Amino acid sequence: MSKVEVEVVGVRIEMPANQPILLLKASEPAYYLPIWVGAIEANALSIAQRGLTPPRPMAHALLLDVLETYDAELQDVTITGKDGQIFLAELHTNDGKSISARPSDAVTLALTAHCPVYVETQLLEESGIEAPEADEEEVAQFRDFLDNVSAEDFETGTENT
Repeated sequence: MSKVEVEVVGVRIEMPANQPILLLKASEPAYYLPIWVGAIEANALSIAQRGLTPPRPMAHALLLDVLETYDAELQDVTITGKDGQIFLAELHTNDGKSISARPSDAVTLALTAHCPVYVETQLLEESGIEAPEADEEEVAQFRDFLDNVSAEDFETGTENT
């Protein structure tokens, strides 16, 4: 099966259920893949994506240390399919081994180890959402706006009493 590399956009909160969603984005084909995750997993993903190092190692760092102890390292992770509504993933090591994992754990490990994340193309097309093409100029203008906006810019000059 073919697979495509994805960008980890991050964790978003779906409203009104207040449910965390891991959001992955593929460029070719242009799709988003939303994966619902638990609150604890969302926190671990967020920490890994921001590159933070907690004072005590989390389970993901421990697993990477165990792999290293056995002369292996994480090469990549792949979101491989679905079983009902549950997404499936695999960890791939540089010594050719595959380990079944939850997508949230797999992506957290990939972020921590700085390795690529892939999604099977068929899964992306079946479960993904087509991503609209971004107008690069509009995106640049919006980022510039965000970089220069402050809370005072939204004050109306009237106070609520």
